Amino acid sequence: MHIKIYDWVMGLASHRNAIWFLSFIAFIESSFFPIPPDIMLIPMILAVRQDAWKIAFFCMISSVLGGIGGYGIGYYFFELIGSELLEIYNYGLKFDQFQSTYDAWGAWVVFFAGLTFFPYKVITILSGVMGLNLPIFIISSILARGIRFFVIAWLLWKFGDMIQDFIYRRLGVIFIVFCLLLISGFIIIKFI
Repeated sequence: MHIKIYDWVMGLASHRNAIWFLSFIAFIESSFFPIPPDIMLIPMILAVRQDAWKIAFFCMISSVLGGIGGYGIGYYFFELIGSELLEIYNYGLKFDQFQSTYDAWGAWVVFFAGLTFFPYKVITILSGVMGLNLPIFIISSILARGIRFFVIAWLLWKFGDMIQDFIYRRLGVIFIVFCLLLISGFIIIKFI
């Protein structure tokens, strides 16, 4: 099933209304869809490099709005819908693991998940279930999704096709290391 969805999303990347399809995919990915928008974002930017910033902006805004939708699922409909979505995608265990430490680290968890290739939808739903302060959730989402999509856009704009493999294989690891260093710095400052 995932292969058919992947092929369908890739086909949308070359459509004349691709920016709207990307926005739709970014929106639904942030609350329930299994395929990240990067698979459309990357070929779209490579096809029209001069529009890299516009494409990244649409992706970011749509992703954050979809994240608010995921937050709403968690906040209002977790018992009816949210728990079922988590089980469909086998994210129930991940959800339970995060729930215990969420109060203290919620904004950082949103930032980390939004920046990396961790399933962002798990965090958007969890944020709603846990009642994370909505403005904090939105600010963390804008920062994380903005950094992620604009870094990808800049790399593709600057280096073109030759950077694509690096993005797919290593950029996620670099984002994770960046987040860990950032969080470690704050922990060190807090305890010194």
